[in-house]
Amino acid sequence: MPADTAVGIHDLSFRTGSLVLTHEELGKHTGASLSKYHEGIGQRAMSVPSPDEDIVTMAADATRPVIERHGADRIRTLLFATETAVDQSKAAGIYVHSLLGLPSQVRVVELKQACYGATAALQLATALVRSDPTQQVLVIASDVARYDLDSPGEATQGAAAAAMLVSAEPALVAINSPSGLFTQDVMDFWRPNYRSTAVVDGRKSLGAYIRAVDAAWHDYRERGGLPLEKIHTVCYHQPFTRIAFKAHQQLLQSAGLDGDDEAAVDEAIAPTTRYNEIIGNSYTASMYLALASLLETGSALDGETLGFFSYGSGSVAEFFTGQVRPGYRAALRTDAHREAVARRRPIDYATYRRLRVQDLPTDGQRHELTHQALGSFRLARVQAHQRIYEAAGRRP
Repeated sequence: MPADTAVGIHDLSFRTGSLVLTHEELGKHTGASLSKYHEGIGQRAMSVPSPDEDIVTMAADATRPVIERHGADRIRTLLFATETAVDQSKAAGIYVHSLLGLPSQVRVVELKQACYGATAALQLATALVRSDPTQQVLVIASDVARYDLDSPGEATQGAAAAAMLVSAEPALVAINSPSGLFTQDVMDFWRPNYRSTAVVDGRKSLGAYIRAVDAAWHDYRERGGLPLEKIHTVCYHQPFTRIAFKAHQQLLQSAGLDGDDEAAVDEAIAPTTRYNEIIGNSYTASMYLALASLLETGSALDGETLGFFSYGSGSVAEFFTGQVRPGYRAALRTDAHREAVARRRPIDYATYRRLRVQDLPTDGQRHELTHQALGSFRLARVQAHQRIYEAAGRRP
C-alpha cells in the first residue's frame, strides 16, 4: 500500500432510542431550573430506549444503511465498542452480524475501555486496512448511559449507536498520524459487574478529563503533531456538552493560545454539540455524534484538519487528527440522522421512572416484549437465558 494512501471513515451513520425525556420534564421532578440543565451542563433532552431496544438493536439500526449503500463483500472485521455489554462472554457484534446477514468470513470482536473504546476500534481498523487496503472494517459504538435515579449524573443520561465504515480512500475523513496518548489509574467512573448503573465521582471525573486533555495534547506535539493553529476545530467526547467548551479552553491554554475568548470557543465547539445536547451521553458513540454534528452543521470543511479528543474514564485518552475529504457532503446522512432524532416519542417523568425500574428477568423463563421500538430491529423475547432479536417491521 503506498504510504500516501488515505485511510479513514468512509461512511458514518447513527441511531438513537425511540423515546425522549426532556430536561424540562425532568426538572418538574428534580426542581432544578432549566438554566442548570441548558446552560450549566449543556443538555436539553435525553434519549431513552424502549423496553425492546438495547445496544444491539440500536447498533444494527445504525449499521443497516451502511450495508445497504456499500454492500458487505469487502468487510472482513466488525469491531463493536461498548461499556454496556449485554453478555460477559459473547460479543454484541455477533448479534448484529446475524441480524444484517453479513458473510461468515468476518471476525467479530468487542472492545471495552469506558467511552474510549470506539477510538481504540477506529485505530485498530485503520491499521487493518493499511495492512490490506482491499478490505473494509465496520466499527460500531453503541451504549446506554444509566445512572442511579435522583443522582447528579441522571441528567446526563442518553443512548445512541454510531456505525463507521473504515476503508482506503475514504469519503468523509482520513485519519492522520501521530496520536497523543495518556493513561492514568483513577477511580472517577466505573461500573462493577454486580451493578446496572455506574458509580461516578463527578468532581474527580471532570478533573481527570481536563488533565487528560493537557497530557494527550503534549504527547501528540512531542511526537510531531500539528500546532493547534493548523487544526480547524476539535471534536471532544461529550458526557455533557459543556465539558467540550471547558476542554477546548484547556487545550488553547496548553497550546499557549488565548483560552479566555468565550465567543471564539463557542464558535469553534458549538457546531459539534447539536446532537449530543438533545440525545445525552452515549458513551463510546459520543465523540462520533460530535463529528456527525460538525460535518452536517455550518460551513464547508473540505480539506480542513480536525482534531479529536477521546476520553474513557478510568482512564485512557487519545488526541489525534483527521482531514476532511473533498466532496464529503455527498456522503453525509443528515436527513436520516435528523429523522432518527425527530421521531422519538416524548415521555413524561412517571413513564421514564417506570421504565427505569423494569429489568429483564434473570431466571431463564420465556419473557415476551411488547413491540414499542421505532427502529428496524428489536429485542423480541428472552428465553433460556438467551436474547432473541428480530427485524422489527412496522409497529402494530
